[in-house]
Amino acid sequence: MIFRTPLAGVEHPEMEADVVIVGGGPAGMACALRLSQLIDQHNAAHPEAPLSKENIYVLEKAREIGQHSLSGALLDPRSMNELLPGWQNEAPIEAEVTKDSVYYMTRRGAYKFPVTPPPMQDHGNYVISLNRFTKWLGSKVEETGITIFNGFAGSELLCDGQRVTGVRTDDKGVDKGNQPKGNFEPGYDLKSKITILAEGTRGSLTKQLMEKLNLGDQRNPMTYSVGVKELWELPAGRVAPGEVIYTMGWPLTTAEYGGAWIYGGKDNTISMGFVLGLEYPDPRTDPQHVLQSFKQHPFVAKLLEGGKLVRYGAKTLPNGGWWSMPQLAGDGWMIAGDSASFLNSQRLKGVHLAIKSGMLAAETAFAALVSGDTSAKQLASYKQSVDASWIKQELYPVRNFHQGFNHGFVAGMANTALLMATGGYGLRDRYPAHAGHTRLLPLYETLGQSGDRTPLTGRAKGDGTLTFDKLTDLYHSGTRHEEDQPAHLVVLDTDLCTARCTREYGNPCQYFCPANVYEIEDAPEEASGKRLHLNPSNCVHCKTCDIMDPYQIINWVPPEGGGGPSYDGM
Repeated sequence: MIFRTPLAGVEHPEMEADVVIVGGGPAGMACALRLSQLIDQHNAAHPEAPLSKENIYVLEKAREIGQHSLSGALLDPRSMNELLPGWQNEAPIEAEVTKDSVYYMTRRGAYKFPVTPPPMQDHGNYVISLNRFTKWLGSKVEETGITIFNGFAGSELLCDGQRVTGVRTDDKGVDKGNQPKGNFEPGYDLKSKITILAEGTRGSLTKQLMEKLNLGDQRNPMTYSVGVKELWELPAGRVAPGEVIYTMGWPLTTAEYGGAWIYGGKDNTISMGFVLGLEYPDPRTDPQHVLQSFKQHPFVAKLLEGGKLVRYGAKTLPNGGWWSMPQLAGDGWMIAGDSASFLNSQRLKGVHLAIKSGMLAAETAFAALVSGDTSAKQLASYKQSVDASWIKQELYPVRNFHQGFNHGFVAGMANTALLMATGGYGLRDRYPAHAGHTRLLPLYETLGQSGDRTPLTGRAKGDGTLTFDKLTDLYHSGTRHEEDQPAHLVVLDTDLCTARCTREYGNPCQYFCPANVYEIEDAPEEASGKRLHLNPSNCVHCKTCDIMDPYQIINWVPPEGGGGPSYDGM
């Protein structure tokens, strides 16, 4: 796999580590916190043979803890109750869910379900800002004495054959021409006994590892959705704190999979957004446009009337579930959280699963450190722990849920009923899946399709009050990158983009990216008459391009650590 051209002749200083956790989201922070708890318990019971926390590190590519954390978010408290009993007394909670409802939308109508389906019942869950919640978790980790390196991205896995021996962090102070600037600092080689990848969806190091070791063999290919989110302030009393609204139907047709959420938070704010399955057929489909169209529905527009947009963001999430879960552990490594497909696509919840997987990875790492054995055989107990936990009890019955929507919404709903009646078995124990980008149809096959696709396709123009174009939304994401650095969106063949892709798919990158990173410009001097222009400083780190490019020639790699969106309060 080609990533970035490394600087020649650069020596990277080495640091010895016991455990390196890559990613400071819920999975990574829970992993660090649980590992600290176990070490404290061990040291209290065995003062003659204490373990140290000094060589345990968390790498977080954002400038501050939680800055890149984005979700709806509704938190199922199950894993937090295990990790930190009484956590509700100090964690930043927006509201406890007190009311939930589901609507089916047509172009003008909104029809409330008489009963909220069980998977979408949220009483007992909590509306949270994942940004604030992760920041709070990070503060708990820092209190334990474990070191969090903010602004340090993992750029490369260090390996000795099939064994992972650590992580190289990103070089800082490299210009667009891949040359060192005056402030150049080489990245560190963190030589680690155990490396835990908790990078979130489509993690770049996880992707390296999966391709190097073929971790997806005998598994379904991972499928994804992208959630495009806005945070709004509304007039008082419009949506109650703890009120949850889900919708399905319009503006999607039967060819797409997805739906919307509206969560009532404190101080008259709501979290709202649209989740769109990244397996739609029309290459002109634009997820940010879908959200803007959704807001124009009379039911939604009335809720938002008199309100104000506060923040914007986008994030991908793994839909593949149990059958897409890669090998979870090997020589010197484990994978946790969204990187390993720990998400319940039927409930649209994964934070609690990410936290639990991080805890189980920590317990496995602790046992390995005590025994002095970090081999694949020893770390295989991580998967055994997952199988013996409530993670499998939750994910296995919905193992075929998402695949059931491969043939459209109606077939998917019928399949859902069948799965619920058969304990997840359905028509067979394992439904097949296909990578989402393979479902894109050539442009000529979509132009003549029946049905109104204008709410889904092309870029939204926005009215500046209720709806917004991409650049206006992007402004509200707080995204900031160092401009003079190598592009972190590595396009392996730009000629393919402007010749073949323009002709076959109409350059879907200019639509599926929710941040206006990709633009196709007229270029009469080029043989194709077109040129791809990148705006990498716009990137909100959602990874949609890496996932949905029809030719799989885009590699998303971390930019210089500290760059990216700033999801304060999201």
